[in-house]
Amino acid sequence: MLQKMLCGLLFLVISGTVFARQNITIVGSSTVYPFTTVVAEKHGKKGWKTPIVESTGTGGGMKLFCAGLGAKHPDFTNASRAIKKSEIELCRQNGVRDIIEVIVGNDGIVFAHKQGQAKWNLTKVQLWKAMAQHGPKPTNWNQVDSSLPNQEIHIMAPPPTSGTRDAWNDLVMKQGCKEAGMYKTLGKKKCNSFRDDGPVEEAGENDTLIVKRLGADKKSFGIFGFSFLHENQDLIQSVDIEGQKVSLESIQNYTYPISRPLFFYAKKKHFEIIPGMKEFMAEYTSEGAMGEYGYLSDLGLVPLEYQTLAQVRYNVDNLVANQFTKH
Repeated sequence: MLQKMLCGLLFLVISGTVFARQNITIVGSSTVYPFTTVVAEKHGKKGWKTPIVESTGTGGGMKLFCAGLGAKHPDFTNASRAIKKSEIELCRQNGVRDIIEVIVGNDGIVFAHKQGQAKWNLTKVQLWKAMAQHGPKPTNWNQVDSSLPNQEIHIMAPPPTSGTRDAWNDLVMKQGCKEAGMYKTLGKKKCNSFRDDGPVEEAGENDTLIVKRLGADKKSFGIFGFSFLHENQDLIQSVDIEGQKVSLESIQNYTYPISRPLFFYAKKKHFEIIPGMKEFMAEYTSEGAMGEYGYLSDLGLVPLEYQTLAQVRYNVDNLVANQFTKH
């Protein structure tokens, strides 16, 4: 009798957990946010509660995601870079062990300014010199290189919590520092440090607001994902990087020098307590969404090549957790 009562009590506790939250909750990258929001709306129209999606930045999302299991913690986090070793360890410490990594597609980080301006081409060395805390600290672009216009430097950059910032540091700041011959002297941390004397402004996680500001200011530049350029070509245009134009094709074949994959991460344990998670992932990775002619490509997401996409779908269908969190 006591055993039956305990089993009943356990069922009630589990049931309380199951029904504590009916909405999927998603945090993370501002770059991946527009894609996930559209998928969430599609999911909601299929009879499920519409997932709640928040733009917290990749780093902020990882902190929330790795804080624990259960209904008070998010189910997914979007990321504009791969999960870091330190974040994997944080997840482990808080019991978040079986994590499913999904590559959403490819993206290019653009360096953009107001539409209708003269075309610019910049190298990674020039960008590093303009932005680096431990660089020459020029005030005007022609002080970076005499071939550039005599125009004041003002760059709206992502904050430290942003995955776009992490990717920019790795693909631009680090490489530019090396090409400038300063990496051995300064090291990674100093090479990646942004200026704090005015020309570089940490403009927050709201990329839409940055786009609006650029559309009203012909002397400023901004850094964000390709989809924001794709959706706002009436307001802004991109700068060529190392002589390469940003496009769907140049991102997919990685000839554009600042190309990167995008991700989201899911807690496998939450599939047991939050309804609709598997169906949400199936919608996200469907041909109609993530395929070459899917609705996400209309928003500027660059589709994965066939073999990678096939592996992503296999992992989603079978809830394959990545080995970095399995024991």
